[in-house]
Amino acid sequence: MDALISQITRQLRERDFAGLLNTIINTVSTHPWTIVAILVLVRILQQFLTSRNPIPETSGKVYKPANATEFDALLSSTKHVVVDFYADWCPPCRAIAPVFSDLADKHSAEGQLAFAKVNVDHVHDIAIRYGVSAMPTFVFFEGGKPGGVKVEGLGGGRGSVVVTGEGLVERVRGADRVALVAVVEALAGKGGKKEE
Repeated sequence: MDALISQITRQLRERDFAGLLNTIINTVSTHPWTIVAILVLVRILQQFLTSRNPIPETSGKVYKPANATEFDALLSSTKHVVVDFYADWCPPCRAIAPVFSDLADKHSAEGQLAFAKVNVDHVHDIAIRYGVSAMPTFVFFEGGKPGGVKVEGLGGGRGSVVVTGEGLVERVRGADRVALVAVVEALAGKGGKKEE
């Protein structure tokens, strides 16, 4: 049974729904009692994967631009901007949201370092402009353009971290708390001052 649970968990994590369906069919045919457990699991997954309630923002220092004009104004008025491209239906986006808010509370500095959240379902033209196709994706801007950030000990080995040819962190894909915190702290030391 532990092997079955591990297999189902792996298939869910990898979004291997065809493999998951085959596993379920094979399991039900050999263990009829599991159909009840599977129905309960399906119901839970429906609730978990289809939640479209807005992700609550706990920081007053996170901008939520409603359109490209507002977003561009933020980029042009701030030296460094950390942008969280997210979707309300995305469980990893929900998981990392409090971390992002905490980072904004600790490190935002007027004109130097700002934090923004772009809902890809509402302001999709911005996501398209910057080639964002997975959520969450954190993009780091300098002088109004996506730029790389020098972060010691972070890069190549982490699958979530996109690094430029010069070894600078360009973006973080996924809810990688360690990478996000490291990049923001590097930015705070580079151009923003930490607020006490």
